[in-house]
Amino acid sequence: MRVSAAQRWREHLAAWRIPDHILRQAPRSPWIHPVERFRVGDGPIPDAPSHRLAREVLDAGATVLDIGCGGGRAALALAPPATRVYGVDHQESMLDAFAEAAERRGLRHHAVLGDWPAVADDALIADVAVAHHVAYNVADLATFARVAAAHARRRVVLELSERHPLTPMAPLWRHFWGLDRPLGPTADDALAVLREAGIPALITRWEEEGERRDDLPLAARVEFTRIRLCLPAARDAELAEVLAGQPPAPPRTVAAIWWDVAAAG
Repeated sequence: MRVSAAQRWREHLAAWRIPDHILRQAPRSPWIHPVERFRVGDGPIPDAPSHRLAREVLDAGATVLDIGCGGGRAALALAPPATRVYGVDHQESMLDAFAEAAERRGLRHHAVLGDWPAVADDALIADVAVAHHVAYNVADLATFARVAAAHARRRVVLELSERHPLTPMAPLWRHFWGLDRPLGPTADDALAVLREAGIPALITRWEEEGERRDDLPLAARVEFTRIRLCLPAARDAELAEVLAGQPPAPPRTVAAIWWDVAAAG
């Protein structure tokens, strides 16, 4: 029997689940998103194809809905021409950072706390909806995308890494836990899910430039990675040695999956 693209996507994501025997030993939850990593400063935000795809359909005074906004980088990169930004995130500290950054830039803003699309009824309609590096956390990607499109007048732009963002940690999981990590899903799998759902999505790829996690000081990398790997602080020396021996990470391939709302009918 043929497996649908949506089912294949769900199965790939489910394979990333950390086994219970490892989670039980974790000193703290490995699913951390430190708000410091997502804050947006006052300087220019480096441009990217995903920003340009969204910006090209925006007029002066436009509105942007940022789903899974974090500190708001995806939306703030579009101002100008946007003057109003709406953020949705399940972490209140992220929304606080989003609001602070928007205020410093003189932008009107609105924030909604919760997971998309569960809180979609509380979100405002915008000219463009963006969702950066959220897709790999979404099992029902087709519904996520349809509801995003229902809140966008012109275009939806999803940005995601070519492969699952935790893929580079696979050698570490094997070293510390003897655990093999999945190979999928990929950006092409996400594209297949949307097209299967009747969404006329297109894809654009590029190599990411700018700050990467392995540019952080070793101590910060050790702490972040230790938590992700469910390890105790007593393993820090070993982890530091392993990280120091890793070759520099290659440039990451990133994709934008996008479609015009009018074209989607």
